[in-house]
Amino acid sequence: MRNAARLLKVFLSREESLGVSELARRLDLAKSTVHRLLTTLAAEGLIEQDHATGGYRLGIVVFELGEAVRVHLDLHAAAGPVLASLREQTGESSQVGILDGTEVVYVDRLESSQSLRLFTETGRRVPVHCTSSGKVLLAHLADGDREALLGRLPLTALTPHTLADPEALRAECVKVRRRGWAEAVNEREIGVASVAAPVRDVEGTVVASVSIGAPVIRLGAARRRELGALVAEAGEAISRRLGWSPEAVAVRPPLLMSATMTPTGSTRES
Repeated sequence: MRNAARLLKVFLSREESLGVSELARRLDLAKSTVHRLLTTLAAEGLIEQDHATGGYRLGIVVFELGEAVRVHLDLHAAAGPVLASLREQTGESSQVGILDGTEVVYVDRLESSQSLRLFTETGRRVPVHCTSSGKVLLAHLADGDREALLGRLPLTALTPHTLADPEALRAECVKVRRRGWAEAVNEREIGVASVAAPVRDVEGTVVASVSIGAPVIRLGAARRRELGALVAEAGEAISRRLGWSPEAVAVRPPLLMSATMTPTGSTRES
C-alpha cells in the first residue's frame, strides 16, 4: 500500500509519462515490483499506459478524485459564512452533509448556542433514510441512481417513526422535491428533529445538504416550516457561492431542460 502511494506521488513531477525502469530507479524498487503495482493501479483506473511510448501516466480516476477534493474545499469555503449566519438567525446547530454510499457525512458543523443542544461532531456518519439531510440527497438523485441506492439501503427502523419502507421513502422524496426542503422528526433518535435543504454546484447538481438539528421540543410543526424556509434560503446562498444561479437555469433553452426534469436530471413532480 505504501509503495503504491509512493508510486503515485512520483507523478507529481508532472512529466508526460514514465517508464517502468525510471519508476523503479526513483522508488528504489525492483522492476517486477513496480510492474505489479502499475498493473494493480491501472486496473482501478489510477494509472494508464501510453501505448505509443509504453510509459505510464496518471489515469482519469486520479483527476476525478482531485475534482472531488476541490469541490469539498470549495464547499467548505462557500458554506462557512452561511452556516454562521444560519446559526445566528436560529440559535440552532447548523451543518453541511454530503452523500457517501448509503450514509450522510457531516463535513461542516457549527454548534447551537442553546444550553439544551445536540452533540454531533464533524465527520459523523448517519443513515440516509432517517435524516433530513439524507432525504434531501436521496430525493435529488437521478431516478436510476435513487433506485439503485434504495435497492442496497439497509432500511433499519431505528425508532417507531423511521421510514423503513422503500415505497414510503419514494413518496417522501416526491414531497421533498415538491416542497424544497426535508424534515425528520424522531426518526433517527427519539427527541431529535431536523430540517434540511439542497446545495447545488455550478451545474445545478445537488452535491450537499444544509440542515438544522435541535431537540424536538423546540421544533414543532410551525417552527419546522419557518426553519424550512430559512434553510432553503441558506442552501440557495451556498449554491450561489459555488457558482449556481437559478436565474440562469430559468432562461435555459427548453431543449436543455424539459418541463418534467429538474437540473439534476431527476423527475420534477407537478
